[in-house]
Order: sequence, then structure tokens, then C-alpha cells
Amino acid sequence: MIVGSICLSHSPLKDRNRADPAVEARFDAAVAQAAAFVEDQRPDLAVIFYPDHVNGFFYGLLPPFCIGIEASSIGDYGTAAGALDIPEARAVDLATAVLGAGVDAAISYRMTVDHGAVQPLEWLTERYSIAHVIPVFVNCAAPPLPTLARARALGAAVGAWAEAAPERVLVIGSGGLSHDPPVPALATSPAEVRQRLIEGNSLNHAQRHQRQRRAHGEGGAMARRESTLLPANPEWDRMVLDAFTAGDLAVLDRAGDAAITATGGRGGHEVRTWLAALAALGRDYAATELFYEAVDEWITGMGVLQALPASLATV
Repeated sequence: MIVGSICLSHSPLKDRNRADPAVEARFDAAVAQAAAFVEDQRPDLAVIFYPDHVNGFFYGLLPPFCIGIEASSIGDYGTAAGALDIPEARAVDLATAVLGAGVDAAISYRMTVDHGAVQPLEWLTERYSIAHVIPVFVNCAAPPLPTLARARALGAAVGAWAEAAPERVLVIGSGGLSHDPPVPALATSPAEVRQRLIEGNSLNHAQRHQRQRRAHGEGGAMARRESTLLPANPEWDRMVLDAFTAGDLAVLDRAGDAAITATGGRGGHEVRTWLAALAALGRDYAATELFYEAVDEWITGMGVLQALPASLATV
């Protein structure tokens, strides 16, 4: 059965780039409240819809969705490295159910996840350790992207499986809200970067350090209003949050990907993970916003949303 859902922004800059102490305190309090919810619900299994930041999935073979049967964390931006505790038989059963529902999701016995999956898991398990996790990749960064409608269909298929499962299942959506991370584009990258975007060669220590240092620098530049990246857009974030809280998961359907990029930034496409996580709850879920602020130092509109399926919301 599904015991609830947490949708939350992640930011690899949080522990390095200091924001206003009052803002940090409010965000940390919201995450602590979400972690207390997890402790109260005591899930046996977490299914996390997450985006990749061109660390685990590349253009050599790029599915719109992929369910991890075996996976490991690369440990970027201070997150823990190592194998995830995925129950293989249950993950295969989930993949089979999703395919049976008409959603073409790939599977991987060699999935590599980055902070987009691991950071929220670490935040939400500060008080209660969830025994098992199944990561579900949603392509949000490397066009062409799956449509918003297909992200909802994926979520609904996962939700039907989870609601019938014997485990107590927590559904997590990791990503967004508006932000414009310095992620290279295939069409405009020099030859050596283009090769890595296709082939996915692992970064050595110096290359990864340089990449993370560049990202940290963008946070400082954003706070000083010196960044060339698109800043977080509180108006767009507010529209999305209000719609999702009210149960409207089609709010962006008419916008199109180009409009999302222009208003929510390239990282705004990560709301697909929220769509999937909330669609998993079915109709008439009850959602509560725990936090929202645009945090320039983290280059992101940071939000935390907690939701219950209708069956639990009315208890």
C-alpha cells in the first residue's frame, strides 16, 4: 500500500554555498517535518522518481524511463557512494507491471545514480531508515524528453503496483523547481564534450572536481546577480505548486518544452518527477506545501510538498 508521497527539490550546492541563515533554517525545518512524516508512516520501501544530470544516462542509449534492478551511487556533491539496497524480485515485478500497463520503461542491472536520487533519500531518512529503495529514472535533462502526459502515465502505473503491494510504500519525487543548471547541450558542445555526452566516459577526480567547482561558482554568481544562467522564477514555481497542491497535474500541458525552458529553466523539466510521484497517488490526493523559496545561492526554487492518497487523507 502507498503510505504517502514527498516531492522536494534537491540542490548539490546546499552544503557548500551558504544561503541566508533564516532561509536555510526554514528549509531544514521543512525537510525535518517531511522526515518526521516518513518516520510516522514507517515505509518498508521507497520508490523514487529522479532525474539524472548526465552522470548515469547518456545519448549512447537514452530511454525516457528506466527502473533500476541493481544500482549504485557515484557519491557526487558529498552524497554517499555505494550500492543501493534494491529488492531485485520486487523491482522486476514493478517493471513487469509498468510494462503491462502500457508504459515502455527500460530496466537496468547496472544503473548509476547521482545526487538527484541520493540527496533526497539521505534527507528523508535522517530519522527512520527505509529498508529498500527502487529508483525510477525520468529523463528530464537530455532532449527529446518524455511528454508530461507520459510522466503521469508512468506514475499512475507505478502507483497501481504500489497500492497493491504488500509493503508500505513511500513515493518520492526529486527535482525542480525552476532552475537553470550549467548542463552541456549535445547540439552546442565541443567535440570532446559531445563524445562524453554520447559515450558516457567516467570523469576522473580532477574532472569531477572541476565540474562541481564550476557549479558551486554559479551559486555565488547568481547571488551577486552576475550569473548568465536563468534565475529561479518564483511566479512560475508558485503556479506549479498551487496547481499540484490542488490536484491539477495538467497545468503545464499547454506550455510545451520550449516554454518550460524559457520560464522555469532547463532544470524546470524536473517537475516530471513530481508529476509521476503525485500521479502515483491517484485522484483526490491531499497535498500540503511545507516550504517554498527561491534560493539564489542554490540556483533553485526550493520546494517541499507532502501528500497522502485519498484513502489515507480521509482517515
